[in-house]
Amino acid sequence: MDIFEFVSQFRNHPVLFIGTGMSLRYLSNSYSWDGLLKKISFDLKGSNEFYLDIKSNHYVNGTYKYDTIATYLERKFNSTLVEDRNGKFKNINDQFYQLMENGINVSRFKLYIAEIFSKLEYRDTSEVTELKKVRKNISSIITTNYDCMLEEIFGFKQLIGNDILLSNPYGSLYKIHGSVNAPDKIIITQDDYEKFSQKYELIRAQLLSLFIHNPIIFIGYSIGDDNIKEILKTIFTYVDADSEAAEKVRSQFLLVEYDPGSSNVDVTEHDIDIEGLSTIRINRIKTDNYSAIYKSLAELQLPVSAMDIRKVQNVVKEIYEGGDIKVRITSDIDDLENSDKVLAIGSRNTITYSYQTAPELMKNYFSIIEEDNNRVLVLIDKLGIQSNQYFPIYAFAKIDPSMTKIEKLKNQQKAKLRGILEQTRTKIQEDNISIQDILDSEKYAQTYKQTIITCAILERKIPLEDVERYLKEIVNKCWKTTDYRKLLCAYDFMKYSGEEL
Repeated sequence: MDIFEFVSQFRNHPVLFIGTGMSLRYLSNSYSWDGLLKKISFDLKGSNEFYLDIKSNHYVNGTYKYDTIATYLERKFNSTLVEDRNGKFKNINDQFYQLMENGINVSRFKLYIAEIFSKLEYRDTSEVTELKKVRKNISSIITTNYDCMLEEIFGFKQLIGNDILLSNPYGSLYKIHGSVNAPDKIIITQDDYEKFSQKYELIRAQLLSLFIHNPIIFIGYSIGDDNIKEILKTIFTYVDADSEAAEKVRSQFLLVEYDPGSSNVDVTEHDIDIEGLSTIRINRIKTDNYSAIYKSLAELQLPVSAMDIRKVQNVVKEIYEGGDIKVRITSDIDDLENSDKVLAIGSRNTITYSYQTAPELMKNYFSIIEEDNNRVLVLIDKLGIQSNQYFPIYAFAKIDPSMTKIEKLKNQQKAKLRGILEQTRTKIQEDNISIQDILDSEKYAQTYKQTIITCAILERKIPLEDVERYLKEIVNKCWKTTDYRKLLCAYDFMKYSGEEL
C-alpha cells in the first residue's frame, strides 16, 4: 500500500522518533557521529590524520567504537585547552571557568559540541514548511539529536534526563541523548552511555506506553541502526510476540529510510533480526520523497486533535497539582459559573464547545498557517467578531475558503487598516525604515510607536519577513493588546490579500 493509505489507518496520534539523518537533510551545520568527532579533531589539531590515528585504535569486530573514540578525544581536547588557556578555544575556556565559578562542572569538550550545534543553518526550508503542517497530528517526538531544529519547527516542550519521567506525552520532545541547551547532559562518550544505560529503565517505562498505544515513525535512521533495534527489543521483551498487542505495534511501526533520488511512496514489509529475539517484521518506506510522508501525516483525520489533548492534559495536570483549582461535576454546562478552566464531559446535546476564541486564533496565527490547520478555522463562523475588532482573515481564508464570513471580515479588516493610514500616513517621512529604527526613535511618542510600525507596514516600508520575525518575538507578551492585533492585521493584509487599500 502507499504511504497515504498506510497513515490513514492510524487511530491515534503518531510518535516521531527522529535521528541524525533529519538534521543532515535540512541543516548545513549538522554532522553524523563520525563526522562530528572528525570535525572536532580537525579543529583541535588542524589535520584529519590525527582523527584517523585515533579511529584506527578503536576498531572492534569490524566496527568503529565511536563512544570510546569520543572518550579518548574528550580527554585530549580538555587537556589541550588546559595547556592553552587563551588560544583558539579561549571562549570555551571562558565558559568553562565561569560555570565552575558557579559550581557547575561541564566538560570543555561538551561545551564545544554545544557551540557547534548552537545555530541552525538551513539548506532549504521548502520541505520544512511541509513538515510544520504535521504538528497538529503528532503526539510527541523522541530524538537522539543535540540541536534544536525540532524545537523550532514543532514548538514542543523540550525534556531532557529526569524531566522525561512522569511527563505529559502530548506536546513533548524527548531528547534522550541530551541537548545543546544542557551540555552537561549530552551523551557521547563510553561513560555517558554506561550511565544512561543504568538510568534507562525508568525512561524506558515512560516511553514504552507511547510505543504500545501510538503509531511509531522512525525518520533519520537506517535499517541497521542500533536505536531501532533497541526500541524493538524493548517492546517485544515486554509484549508477547504472538499477542494482539504485538500485532498492533507491528502494523503501526514505520521506518522511513533515505533512498537518494527516489520518489517512491509505497510501504513494504521488511524482516529485521533482533539479538535475543526472533525475526520481527516491520513496515518500511525507502524514499527521498519526504514531502509525501509529511503530507500523509498532515492529512490524517482523527476524532480529536493532538492540540485538544494537550489542552486537556494541561487542565488535568493543574487539577492533580491541587492549589486553588475548584472542580465541579455537572451534566449541563449551563450550570457552571464563570471559570478560567472548564473540562466538559457529556453528550453533544448538553455541551457546546468552542476551543479557541478570536484572540486565541490571533495568538496562534502563525502556527495555524504553518500547520494548514483548517479544522480549527471552522470556529470563525461561530465567533461573534464585532465590526470594531481587529481580526486577520486573509491567510485563514486561503486555508479554508468555505467560511461564510470571509467577505464581511475582509471588508471589516480593510476598513480598520484604512483608518490607521488616514490618521498616520503623513507622520513617516523615510522611504525605508526598520522596526528597530522606529522603536529607538525619539521622534515618536512611546505609546504611538506600534501604530507607526503598522502604518509603515501598510506603506511597504518594512520587509514582511522582518515583520513576521517581530510578531513571533512579541506574541507571548502582547497577544492580548490592540497594538499587536493592528500589526498582525497589517501583516496579514500585505502578505496574503494581493489588494490595495
